[in-house]
Amino acid sequence: MSSRGSSFLQNNSLSGVSRMTKSQSLRVSIHPPMVVAMMNPNTRPDRNVAVSVESAVKEVNAPMAVEIVECKSKQNATVVDDVYSEDTATEDTPWAVSVASGYSLLRNPHHNKGLAFTEKERDAHYIRGLLPPVVVNQNLQVKKMMNNIRQYDVPLHKYQAMMDLQELLPIVYTPTVGEACQKYGSIFKQPQGLFISLKDKGRILEILKNWPEKKIQVIVVTDGERILGLGDLGCQGMGIPVGKLSLYTALGGIRPSACLPVTIDVGTNNEKLLNDEFYIGLRQRRATGQEYAELMNEFMSAVKQNYGEKVLIQFEDFANHNAFDLLAKYSATHLVFNDDIQGTASVVLAGLISALKLVGGSLADQRFLFLGAGEAGTGIAELIALEISKQTRAPLEESRKKVWLVDSKGLIVRSRLDSLQHFKKPWSHEHEPVKELLDAVKAIKPTVLIGSSGAGQTFTKEVVEAMSSLNKKPVILALSNPTSQSECTAEQAYTWSEGRAIFASGSPFAPVEYNGKVYVSGQSNNAYIFPGFGLGLIISGAIRVHDDMLLAASEALAEQVKQEHFDDGLIYPPFTNIRKISAHIAAKVAAKAYELGLASRLPQPENLVAYAESCMYSPSYRNYR
Repeated sequence: MSSRGSSFLQNNSLSGVSRMTKSQSLRVSIHPPMVVAMMNPNTRPDRNVAVSVESAVKEVNAPMAVEIVECKSKQNATVVDDVYSEDTATEDTPWAVSVASGYSLLRNPHHNKGLAFTEKERDAHYIRGLLPPVVVNQNLQVKKMMNNIRQYDVPLHKYQAMMDLQELLPIVYTPTVGEACQKYGSIFKQPQGLFISLKDKGRILEILKNWPEKKIQVIVVTDGERILGLGDLGCQGMGIPVGKLSLYTALGGIRPSACLPVTIDVGTNNEKLLNDEFYIGLRQRRATGQEYAELMNEFMSAVKQNYGEKVLIQFEDFANHNAFDLLAKYSATHLVFNDDIQGTASVVLAGLISALKLVGGSLADQRFLFLGAGEAGTGIAELIALEISKQTRAPLEESRKKVWLVDSKGLIVRSRLDSLQHFKKPWSHEHEPVKELLDAVKAIKPTVLIGSSGAGQTFTKEVVEAMSSLNKKPVILALSNPTSQSECTAEQAYTWSEGRAIFASGSPFAPVEYNGKVYVSGQSNNAYIFPGFGLGLIISGAIRVHDDMLLAASEALAEQVKQEHFDDGLIYPPFTNIRKISAHIAAKVAAKAYELGLASRLPQPENLVAYAESCMYSPSYRNYR
């Protein structure tokens, strides 16, 4: 039965059921819904687990009792360990649950431990004989299931992602996620997030209430119009929010149950998808203008109404014209973050700060040239200018003059001002028109070349050789994703620069051997920043995002690059320590939130790094009671 509107279940949730006698009343606390299992007199779960709230109440007067596990606070000395690691989650009041049994338990991806169930658990939960006799540990299960990662039960998937981050990051996210989005219609099996379409106008709050988890802390939302460098994938862009939130959990320690992927379906202009029989979205051209704005406004209002002021809304892969407008419109009223604009900027700035240790000089001593003047390009450019302004105390307008951008029409110069989109106008400097990138390199003489164009192979041999002729150690960042859209490969950068380039890319490349030396390129991946950034916002109870928080995140990441990494030519630390890196970033972001008066969780913890680490979710299996 539906529990919505019932006075028995306030807020559509219960924490579980506690052991009762006929004379005891049923006590229900307000927490996210969990699986309820009937208990027989021997305290074993009943075999029939299809138990509704209504039937559970009826059984109170029968020989059966209903099991409730009460929720305890972290600060309470009588805290009950949570079976599913929620006691380490980013929330003050976690919950514990009583789980179902038998065949249904093995089919529940949130609770199934597979071959890791102990002999005692197999008897207690009626699953003996439903599994092969061997009992294995979680590590062994991970190794056995490497070839079938997408079919992992939820805890094992998260555990694997945390164990082998360097190996699995390209599988969980780019470049694999791009292919997953392209094929999402044909591989769709079960919902992993919420789909909100134009047909749902006026009912978005109702749809949000359909999601089973109620304590949401992070929402990643896309409209699918600009998925990576692949263009408009419409409703099939859902793979992006799902992938990003997997990284929020694996890298930043955000509880899976606190994460909500959302796709806003307003149609697609992709003719191939519109004619694809397996396409799962609205078969119409994209809505624009007022119709689009009204739907997004309803969504933003409903999120705040349903989840509160402190839920983080991360915009992902919106087209330029909407991305900037949404960020500008809602940054003053909601806790919003655009990873394409702000996350990319923060991780690139961190790489540049690190690169100075190899190049020498200050950030203000460099000249920056971008290929690409969209969300990523202008976002990075602005954060670079902000950091230069902070370091030199020069006006922001003066700091911007260190940065030049090239778009599809050539170098952005003052004579083009009237025809430029609003987000490009701050970068229109006095200079004669230049059409080609190679000519722009020769004219501007940059020390740093950054690609955010989404166009593969645009850093040609001539361009890299020109950069190398101008600089002893040219900094070349080919940031576009996926790999096929990278402006150049690591091998090309090292070969054409004769091994002198300081190179990083958006997608991973294998190590390169050149003239007997092995070069390991870094990956300028947003995953370095956004999980720790989000964690910092959550643990501080931040109510708004400020640019100074982004600068703090960049500086925190740069601090994690050690001499041994520089010796290998790296400007980013290895992903093997990403959870510790995320904790340091979270601490710096939280500290800045407290400094700016934007934190609501008081008092401020004395040791924010330790506090961040204590709040991080861990998906290790626990024993069932």
